[in-house]
Amino acid sequence: MEAPYIYELEFKVRDYELDMEGIVNNANYQHYLEHTRHEFMLSLGPGFGELVEQGIAPVVTRVEIHYKASLRSGDSFLSRLYVRRKGVRYVFHQEIVKMTGECCVKAEVDTVFTRNGRPTRGDEFAPYYNKLVNAE
Repeated sequence: MEAPYIYELEFKVRDYELDMEGIVNNANYQHYLEHTRHEFMLSLGPGFGELVEQGIAPVVTRVEIHYKASLRSGDSFLSRLYVRRKGVRYVFHQEIVKMTGECCVKAEVDTVFTRNGRPTRGDEFAPYYNKLVNAE
């Protein structure tokens, strides 16, 4: 069964993202995943910067990444996601795939939301996410 991805963003590997072996350094995958989440939020309403100005911030509490294949210089790929709500957490299920269809990364990212530095139930985001998020 194919995952219900609801958002995707296209990238191309830049040479400065490579390590000594000529493959994308593992830390850069987290950058791709994070940028995809930020662009997804922006597509729904206020962006990350605007939310932070309001004192609201999504905070990553857990990241689990499974590396399956390497990206190399010039590779084009898609970073895609879908979201599930589990109590106060929003769990982003993310995947990075080469344009050939080969899966490079599968990840789960748990996020909670804060207002003025204090944890919230995440209800501030319900109007944006209710149409897209499946509660568990």
